[in-house]
Amino acid sequence: MSDTREQILEQIKVQGDLVRQLKTAKESKEKIDEEVARLLALKAKLGGDAAPANQKFTLKTPKGTRDYGPQQMTLRQGVLDKIIQVFKRHGGEAIDTPVFELKEVLTGKYGEDSKLIYDLKDQGGEILSMRYDLTVPLARYLAMNKISSIKRYHIAKVYRRDNPAMTKGRYREFYQCDFDIAGTYDPMLADAECVKIVAEILDTLDIGDYVIKLNHRQLLDGMFQACGVPAESFRTICSAVDKLDKSPWADVRKEMVTEKGLDEVAADRIGEYVRLSGGAELVEQLLADEKLKAVPNAVKGLEGMQLLLKYCSIFGLDKRVSFDLSLARGLDYYTGVIYEGVLKGESAAVGSPAKTSQQNGEQANEPATVGSVAGGGRYDNLVGMFDPRGKAVPCVGVSIGVERIFSVLEARAAASGLKLRTSDVEVYVASAHKGLHEQRLKVLNQLWDAGVKAEHSYKLNPKLLGQLQHCEEHQIPLVVVLGDAELAQGLVKLREVTTRQETNVKLEDLAAEIRRRQQAA
Repeated sequence: MSDTREQILEQIKVQGDLVRQLKTAKESKEKIDEEVARLLALKAKLGGDAAPANQKFTLKTPKGTRDYGPQQMTLRQGVLDKIIQVFKRHGGEAIDTPVFELKEVLTGKYGEDSKLIYDLKDQGGEILSMRYDLTVPLARYLAMNKISSIKRYHIAKVYRRDNPAMTKGRYREFYQCDFDIAGTYDPMLADAECVKIVAEILDTLDIGDYVIKLNHRQLLDGMFQACGVPAESFRTICSAVDKLDKSPWADVRKEMVTEKGLDEVAADRIGEYVRLSGGAELVEQLLADEKLKAVPNAVKGLEGMQLLLKYCSIFGLDKRVSFDLSLARGLDYYTGVIYEGVLKGESAAVGSPAKTSQQNGEQANEPATVGSVAGGGRYDNLVGMFDPRGKAVPCVGVSIGVERIFSVLEARAAASGLKLRTSDVEVYVASAHKGLHEQRLKVLNQLWDAGVKAEHSYKLNPKLLGQLQHCEEHQIPLVVVLGDAELAQGLVKLREVTTRQETNVKLEDLAAEIRRRQQAA
């Protein structure tokens, strides 16, 4: 005799408790998968994944995600609009790509961060993963469509199975805002424009003082070679150096030596270089360095930095950029210049490495930084990895860390008690007394047809005081008040919410008068 529905539900409850206990106890993956399979088999007996009618749900968003209410979305949209304006000012065209890609497209492009990719369950077809960034999908798009030059921007969500830090703007689902220039051009012209774009965006958003750190992958590789790092270890050591913005040098050195097997002497030589930062004078100093002079890659990287800093100076960015040898950016696909926009802090951040500045020939401790808000660089070989003939399309781009920016601006708004307008309604159509709901609809229709943003109450006979309070709460600037006496003369009252001043306006002139007042405001 088959089990009844109630018996199956009880078995599901018991099996679900067992799975949770195994996960809490951190049992082996094989054991957990075995018990999960039994749980799914029990659920299948109910005819699919149907939940029992009396099941209680825990209402929460998944780990590393959040909801955004009208206040947050208004702030976010304002930030994105400003960023898009900058992208368009520089000739950007918008594209979009699927939120998931074939797993093989994403595999092997992110170095040690590949473990953070979300894989999707096999649905009996293609093996898929959620996109980790917008750069690899762009490279796939260019190769697939045989596009050899484009200046594109892309604003969309990406997904990383990272350890989230919600208050710092680090999530598992988050927006990226990318601008990339693809094509074969002369050295550093496109690269310098990307640095300029970062500066324009951070200036426009006015989120605080910042510095744009610059470095070059060829210089890093040359530096590693000069310090005695084996060629096959360049990428793993680069990944370790990339952690210097979060960890002190002692921890990074320990990782290099104990975890990655680097010789202690080589690690100490690297330590001498990665503490340096400055400007054009530091490039000159390093070009005279005997160890670096002997490595062609290092010389090429330094000559590239020299040209980049020259163009940045022409763009007026002398006080905004810093040549920083600790900047590594761990992603495997970078081949040339790399950069990162960082907000400066008032006091030293815990664990931040001490940096020696060579600016203006003087040594001084730099202000501590509080968070990366932009990053990017040159990646000339990524598109060729997808092209059947290996045809390369040189690319350089930047990604704006909008979640970090949103966190800064949200905290600032909360501290100031600032309440943002969450709708664009320009005028509210109100009734002074009962029986005017049809007249409201006629006036609304007239305003909508004229392109005016308007709304009204969805009650037939709302109280006038309640309608006016709604306008104050939602910061709607104007109210059209309908009354029988005025309507009989073809008039309505137009009221300014803040001053409470009222003026009689002819119905046929209403839309034009609203427009006139908006322009005068």
